[in-house]
Amino acid sequence: MKFGKLPSIDLVDFNLSPNPIENEALLSQIPKTDKLPKLYVGCTGWSMKEWIGTVYPKSTKTKDYLKHYSRQFNTIEFNSTHYRIPSPENIKKWRTESLEDFKFCPKIPQSISHSLELGNGSDTIKIFCEAIVGLEEKLGCCFMQLPPYFDKNRIVILEAFLDQFPDNIQLAVEARHESWFHPGENALFDLLQKYNTSTVITDVAGRRDVLHQRLTNGTAMVRFVGNDLHPTDYERADSWIAQLKTWYQQGLKKVYFFTHEPDNIQAPEMADYFVKAAQKELEVEVRGPSFYDINEGRQISLF
Repeated sequence: MKFGKLPSIDLVDFNLSPNPIENEALLSQIPKTDKLPKLYVGCTGWSMKEWIGTVYPKSTKTKDYLKHYSRQFNTIEFNSTHYRIPSPENIKKWRTESLEDFKFCPKIPQSISHSLELGNGSDTIKIFCEAIVGLEEKLGCCFMQLPPYFDKNRIVILEAFLDQFPDNIQLAVEARHESWFHPGENALFDLLQKYNTSTVITDVAGRRDVLHQRLTNGTAMVRFVGNDLHPTDYERADSWIAQLKTWYQQGLKKVYFFTHEPDNIQAPEMADYFVKAAQKELEVEVRGPSFYDINEGRQISLF
């Protein structure tokens, strides 16, 4: 993930932004249940041969990556759908090879997100949605990453997109243009709340404005961009655990938390740290990895 990356992080203030006052009021309106809230933690892909021997068993074949990935993590930031709409055959394969509690979070195709009208006036949105509902109970929260040039003056286009996006598919939106995040600017968040659409909160060194902390429904999506497992990565992860604890206590129901590290190689280690911290500090339903000893080939005990 190159967005917001810096050559040096020495001067970056990694503190989380203050919790917006709107969040508590929003969360207080969500119906209470006796069920534990859910936390899904994962990486941004499974096609990593560098994980063989640690994340995946030794001698794992490419065709078995997903099977083993879904046994280590309970979700994935599914970027492959950004480049093409998957075939029914692939959808069925992904659904059948992953564990029962696994959730795919497909990225909206760039043919939609990076078109001038966000796919409005074409059949692209319908075709994509008809494809991904084939994931059935394993469909998590889709997310749309707006291009950097998509500013607040295009909000009418975004609303037209949200108006035709199916209500039965969870959606989150990630905005990147600075105009959405000026002090006191709430147009994006008000619109997403109106359409029961989640926000994507991005924690990356070079763009602290996109770490807005604003919630718009009972689900949040966090994209955590680390820096080669620098000590600040772990400090930031601990801060996120504290933030999620507050939100869950206030009524948040579900969080998708995706770890990014350079070249994706160290992302599982960051995810593992985050899950262990969550299991210690949060009252949530979550599961995480049990890695393999690269020398002995056996899984390392979690305790």
